Amino acid sequence: MPSTVNRSGPSREDLIAAAGKLLPDVIAPGLDVLLCGINPGLWSAATGHHFARPGNRFWPALHLGGFTPRQLRPDEQELLPGWGLGITNLAARATARADELTREELTTGGAVLRAKVARFAPRWLAVLGVTAFRTAFGTPAARVGPQSLELPELGPTRLWVLPNPSGLNAHFTLPRLAEEFATLHRAVQSPDSQR
Repeated sequence: MPSTVNRSGPSREDLIAAAGKLLPDVIAPGLDVLLCGINPGLWSAATGHHFARPGNRFWPALHLGGFTPRQLRPDEQELLPGWGLGITNLAARATARADELTREELTTGGAVLRAKVARFAPRWLAVLGVTAFRTAFGTPAARVGPQSLELPELGPTRLWVLPNPSGLNAHFTLPRLAEEFATLHRAVQSPDSQR
């Protein structure tokens, strides 16, 4: 059955079919920042683009935080490596909500992410979602911001936690979310963080 994904978005059938689908990373060696979502939502899996659901604040926050010269659309994600950015996920399985993931999926995803970071060696790894980070990295007291956690398998890559940009995260408005992205951007641009 052909997909009915169009400019208005995926159909209900497309979203149902997207459950469990995998979404390829946008990644390259030596990025400045590898941004790590929790897992693909059904809208993202159906369209093939990260953070694609309308209402997700990732793309606006990325721009307002200073990482891109304009707000990108999800279908422009392949431009990110040109700005030293990439996207991956802690858990590969697409779900309607991140809270559908098991603790085991997040823990396993953390191990996969560590191996990915060792292979691609970004300067910074920014995990988008403090609760998922706590589970995946076994750090129950972690907070949004830079992490002092030292993991030998990450080499020189530094860790940062950003808030989950999902529209379901009512704790962070877009301006507050953009400020958190801007704080990371300033750290990335700092001469202290240059290789």
